[in-house]
Amino acid sequence: MFIEQPPQLIRYLYPSAIWRMDKDERAVYLTFDDGPIPRVTPWVLDVLDRYGIKATFFMVGDNIRKHPDEFRMVVERGHRIGNHTFNHIRGLSYDINSYLENTDKACRMMMNTNLFRPPHGYMSPKQYAELKKRYKIIMWDLVTRDYNRKFNGEQILQKVKKYVRNGSIITFHDSLKSEENIRYALPKAIEWLMEQGYEFKVFD
Repeated sequence: MFIEQPPQLIRYLYPSAIWRMDKDERAVYLTFDDGPIPRVTPWVLDVLDRYGIKATFFMVGDNIRKHPDEFRMVVERGHRIGNHTFNHIRGLSYDINSYLENTDKACRMMMNTNLFRPPHGYMSPKQYAELKKRYKIIMWDLVTRDYNRKFNGEQILQKVKKYVRNGSIITFHDSLKSEENIRYALPKAIEWLMEQGYEFKVFD
């Protein structure tokens, strides 16, 4: 649970970041990290279309550079785009100027999105202080860990069922590491969430 649903202590590290939306609203926010990837992202888009859902994709700039057609598909189908840096870099491994340069490089490829999610979920205090001036920093209330091959698709689905709640920001990954798990879990998770009466929303 420490990873799947971060405790309040972790959330206090970035107090103005958004970890969860309105707890009184029966709604969830689907997000996808690390794309676009040709073998995975188009499939995710088809699943979302099938259920009439919009989501937010936190993209890696270098993946946009390598896969511009998939990037355009996400935009053209009406989904939100967020910045996930250009090279999926760890904040604590870079000084503030290098980190901001990498983030700015990605932003230029994304038509200047106002949403940012740090890779691996952390930044230095200085990086955070500067980035919150430029972006809404979107974290998560429930990360499925679909990228972890110690888990199978059914276990990923059960994480959604166990930890989701009103206002949850749910994180999947449209990546090769997640492909097998997400192909099993995503449609079933969407159907279950619909059965529970959740609405699907995106960020302003």
